[in-house]
Amino acid sequence: MIQPSREASLALALIGNCAVNALVDAQARMVWCCMPRPDADPVFHALLDSAEGIALDGTMAVELEGLAQSTQQYEPGTAVVRTRMFAADGSGVEVLDFAPRYRRHDRMFRPAQLVRRVRPLAGHPRVRFIVRPRADWGATTPVTTRGSNHLRFVAPEWTLRLNTNVPLTYLVDETWFSLHGPVSLLLGPDESLAGGIEETAREFEEQTLAYWRHWTSRLALPLEWQDAVIRAAITLKLCQFEETGAIIAAVTTSIPEAPSSQRNWDYRYCWLRDAFFVVRALNSLSEVGTMEDYLRWLQDVVRGARGHVQPLYGIGLEAALPERLVVGPSGYRGMGPVRVGNQAHEHFQHDVYGNIVLGSAQAFHDHRLLRRADADDFANLEHIGEQAWLLHEQPDAGMWELRTRARIHTSSSLMCWAACDRLMKIAQALGLAERGHFWAQRAEVIREKILRLSWSESRGAFAESFGGQELDASVLLMCEVGFINPRDPRFVSTVRAMEHSLCDGPFMRRYEAPDDFGRPETAFNVCSFWRIDALARIGRIDEARAIFEAMLERRNHVGLLSEDLSPATGELWGNFPQTYSMVGIINGAMRLSKPWDHMV
Repeated sequence: MIQPSREASLALALIGNCAVNALVDAQARMVWCCMPRPDADPVFHALLDSAEGIALDGTMAVELEGLAQSTQQYEPGTAVVRTRMFAADGSGVEVLDFAPRYRRHDRMFRPAQLVRRVRPLAGHPRVRFIVRPRADWGATTPVTTRGSNHLRFVAPEWTLRLNTNVPLTYLVDETWFSLHGPVSLLLGPDESLAGGIEETAREFEEQTLAYWRHWTSRLALPLEWQDAVIRAAITLKLCQFEETGAIIAAVTTSIPEAPSSQRNWDYRYCWLRDAFFVVRALNSLSEVGTMEDYLRWLQDVVRGARGHVQPLYGIGLEAALPERLVVGPSGYRGMGPVRVGNQAHEHFQHDVYGNIVLGSAQAFHDHRLLRRADADDFANLEHIGEQAWLLHEQPDAGMWELRTRARIHTSSSLMCWAACDRLMKIAQALGLAERGHFWAQRAEVIREKILRLSWSESRGAFAESFGGQELDASVLLMCEVGFINPRDPRFVSTVRAMEHSLCDGPFMRRYEAPDDFGRPETAFNVCSFWRIDALARIGRIDEARAIFEAMLERRNHVGLLSEDLSPATGELWGNFPQTYSMVGIINGAMRLSKPWDHMV
């Protein structure tokens, strides 16, 4: 086993196809994958049972005898990752990992399948192949049966088929052997392949590479930081479960926000807040397909709601997501517990109503969409606006999902204002002058209350709650949603106050006050990006660019970010990859990049 180190913290690459995802480490071990959906029982779970390093159970691995070094990178502009490993004697192999995704028969082909292609690079490499899926979070070893060119893994709840041209005897016995030519492994549904193994794997590779390169070529990129933006955009796309349109907040569960902190949560669900920011970031790159798919899912949430809307739902519109502890796995680097489900589905988080309207608003204005929103959609959104109006000055758990404390959070009231403000603009676009006036009046009432009740004279800043004194980075969203002029002295003063109290160099924590687990130890990456946005808007461009570069330096070796990081060590913590953090990369680049006419 290779022991985890600070430098290797979350040194993982994400592959996927908007149906399934997997995480591959720098030694070409698949250490996390849930099938047949991103929120399912993991078939590869080793990442969350790693008290003594990554063991072999719950992985799919290629081991090179005498391994001395490895390199890993994405094929540019794609979701295909290439890992090269070399032994001390100079022999080497290349491992190509991806999930098939491309258009076939006029529809998207995206099976719940992983493809691994391995070929010798130099010398006479000796390898062994490990394929050890597990069920019930590692508690159950599936029964293995053998066919002519495949293995079947049979568990109580699923059956997987591994089609391969690796010698099955060597695969079953995990025997070391000399690799003389390319081999492929295709793990997925218990179905026969239409063609030969190598032929099918090669077609999947070529078509998948072509799909992603075409998708990337259509992005409206900024002049600067293009590679970072492309990687962020692909990562966000992979976090959509395209069958329903839902967008998960992260691929993982239970990676702690800080070492041994117990702040271990399951993020494999769709938070309406996070999804709105994902959609908006991709829209800024002219990628509107994700929004169209998400709006299908969101409209079902809205039409199925009876007043109260939860802050999150399952990817199949599940309302109940009961939280439980999993017995067995030790947790990420032994730092349990491992949780499934999320209690936040029971919370009242009033910013959700603003996120629904904000996430839906573009559909009323954008003429590119295959289905533009209409008056009937507006009528449904007005019900959401009514909830925003009724709750804009009521206590809630806030966007940070505090479990034991309710306040009238400034950020929640702010998003209620945004709901009313955007409904006003939608009404105007639809030619409904009376309704536009109605929502404009409500927006103004909420705006006046926020400006008056959230301002703390003693702190010289907008506080995290009405009548409060403590600071919260979410207040920076005032500027991002168009609530206040960024040059307003009160907003400028708020930024300064937060920099003094919440920042460790370029990194920003969420809030000052202790929560259910004490004071946060790590910086919250999206807050650092909110600060960058605020600094740019108030004219401190050079500082914003310096902090943005510092954040880019904290990405892992393939350009991904988790939810949190340690200011002292730069180590990544929290669920991975985190959509909020990847959104920040896109927003920062779009805000700070020099214009294209600067170069052409």
